[in-house]
Order: sequence, then C-alpha cells, then structure tokens
Amino acid sequence: MDKEAHNIFLRAAREEGLSEKEIRDALISSLQGRKLKKVLILPPDFTRFHSNAGLITNIYYHYLTDHGAAVDIMPALGTHVPVTSEQWSAMFGDVPYERMLVHDWRHDVVSLGEIPESFVAEVSEGLWHEALQVEINRLVMDPSYDLIISPGQVVPHEVIGMSNHAKNLFVGVGGSTMINRSHMIGAVYGMERMMGKDNTPVRKLFDYGMEHFLSERPILFVLTVTTAPGGKIRTHGLFIGEGRQCLTEAVRLSQEKNIDFVPTGLKKCIVYLDPSEFKSTWLGNKAIYRTRMAMADGGELIVLAPGVERFGEDLTVDGLIRKYGYRGRLKTLEEFNKPENGDLRANMGAAAHLIHGSSDGRFNVTYAVKNITRKEIESVGYASADYDETARYYHLPELQYGMNTVNGEDIFFIPNPALGLWINKEKFDS
Repeated sequence: MDKEAHNIFLRAAREEGLSEKEIRDALISSLQGRKLKKVLILPPDFTRFHSNAGLITNIYYHYLTDHGAAVDIMPALGTHVPVTSEQWSAMFGDVPYERMLVHDWRHDVVSLGEIPESFVAEVSEGLWHEALQVEINRLVMDPSYDLIISPGQVVPHEVIGMSNHAKNLFVGVGGSTMINRSHMIGAVYGMERMMGKDNTPVRKLFDYGMEHFLSERPILFVLTVTTAPGGKIRTHGLFIGEGRQCLTEAVRLSQEKNIDFVPTGLKKCIVYLDPSEFKSTWLGNKAIYRTRMAMADGGELIVLAPGVERFGEDLTVDGLIRKYGYRGRLKTLEEFNKPENGDLRANMGAAAHLIHGSSDGRFNVTYAVKNITRKEIESVGYASADYDETARYYHLPELQYGMNTVNGEDIFFIPNPALGLWINKEKFDS
C-alpha cells in the first residue's frame, strides 16, 4: 500500500491559524474509507498543551465512538509523570479520564529488534559504536487495534532536531534503552548541530526503526505546527499521513514559524515557565536548550520558574541530577566514564539531560524559584534568585515578547520556551 496516497496537508491562509472547522473536517476526512472497530490514540501529555493535540484527540474520540469504535488513549509520556485529571480536562476536554492508559517506559515495552552498530556509527559520524535496541509499548503491536493515531506538534527539539513523528513512538511510548541511548547519542553529537534541522543522526535512527520494525502497523500521524502568542493556540499547519512526507512538510513550516533569529547575541534573557506546565528542571530546562544559540558569551539567562518543585520527573532521575549536577559536557562525560558511576551509565537519558542543561560556562544561568530551596538550585550548578523579588524587579506583568528596556537595561523576554528556537543571526550567518 502507498502510505503517501492519502496525505492531507493544510496550511493556514490566515495568521490566526486554521479554524476548528477546518481542523475537524481534515480529521474526519482522514478516517474516510476505514472500517474501524478499535483505535489507539497516542497524544502528547500536558507538557505539550500548545500542540493543539488535545482538540485533535477530542474530535477523533467523539467521531470514532459515535461510529461504534472502541477508543483507548495513551499519552506519550516518555519519562514524564502521568497526566492528572485536572490536566486531562484542560487539554482533552470532555473525553472521559477513564479512557487514559498510562505508559510505563521501564516495564510496558517489547523489543522489536535492533539497529545495527554499523548504521549507528555511520549516522553518528563515528561518535557511537553500539547497536540500538528498539523498544515500544506493547499495545502499539497489539493486532486488535485497527488504527493507531499519533497526533502532536513539530517544533525544534534538542535531542532530535525537530520533534514528533517516529519520536512520539520510540520516545513517547518507548522503552528505557531506546530513550536513554538515543538521547545520549544526540548529546554526544551536539544539540547545537541538530536543533531546527530534519535529517539529524537521531532522526535517521528513528526513521530506520519505522522502516524496519513498524512499516506493517497501521499508524496515522497527525502533525501540527503551532504558535501561541498570549497563550492562544494558533495552528498554522496540519499534516496528516501514514508515511514520512507529512513530517517533511511539517518541518518546513515549523522552520518558518518556530525559529526566531535575533540580530545579535543576547546579553540578558528572561524566560518564563508556566507553573501549570513546568514542575521540574527536567522540563524547565527548555529555557536553556532553546535559547543557548542566541545567548551572548558572558550573558545571563534568568529562568522565572514559579512551579518548579523538583529536578527529575521521577525519583531515580531526580537523585542523579542532585548527585552529578549540571556541570557541563566534559565534566558529565568524565563522570559517565568512571567505573564507579554505574548509576549514571545505566541512565543515559539523564546523562544527556545533564549535558543539555548546562551552558558549559559560556553564559550564566539563574533559576528564580518558589517551591524548591535556593540552596538546592545552587547545589546542582545554577545561580539562584528569589522568584517574587525577581519578577517584581523586572516588572513581569508588563513584559512583552522580545526586547524590553527595564530599569535602564535591555532584556529579551520569552513567555514560553517550548514553542520555539532562538538563534543569534550574526553567528548563524558566519
């Protein structure tokens, strides 16, 4: 079967984005001609609220159940904590919370095979020389599902270059080996070489996994490109298909909508983390990942994090972050290679996160927090500040996206780091 034969690609004609009717009509069209009795939907979790996957999941759920299909919904958690009932209602509307299945990345997976060492070495330019075990939640392989729908947002990403498509499967509902090693390969290769690009080493690994292990599964990708000025979601594109072309087209549009070139390096940047979305530095460090290519040497990044209350998304990873800290790429790799540090080697995803979450001393990172002590923040390698004092000093309610002048100082303000990538155009052009 030609997997590209029934693609549906929509680009909004207006800056306000696609209307709900345009989205609904496209989703219903994507189901025409299919005889469906049982469907599995794999939306992102609440940390990707602005993907508009909540609306998409709601539309699919009601249409399918109205037409007699049984529908299960398993958020693609990756290593994140499960979606709460409050988050579920905010994101998925009136879809019953009882329809949620919880993915357990350590126990609920099956092995599909491995990506050979020779291919891993080739795509990583010789930086990694181990075969990669491909794991996925067992329900993805359950033949009782007539269709698996994988909605989510394509946006610049620190591990793979551009998020979603096969990543939603191999990471979102993947297993520990796949998650850990793919993240470490990306970290060793270098996130600044990948962010905002399509055919990166990690993407090539996931493409290999799709082609060799999931080509016979009925997987429908429903990819969005969104922005959210003022918190209101704008869906600029919707790309639906069972093959690779939907990702290629979504990447092109996301590169237009989600990459912001600043004219020169930022001396001071303030990033706000919505407390309903960002509870940990594991998630909140998007503030670092997505701005690092825009920061000037010696500059300061201030992360306003009123909801951050821990480091990792689970106790194991939280403990590793507390133990090793965000000390930079070379220091982390040094610790990773010590024989006595088996705990870090057994959690390569955590090691990769420690690399991603450091500025390598090129610029300073200050976390302004309320729900975790300043001493704890400083113990993992960041400077700390009181949230209320910092928000008051910089007149947070008055800040607008982009350049502001506050107390005679020029600052760049980003209200949500998850929706973009910022790059110093001077360095990019050179």
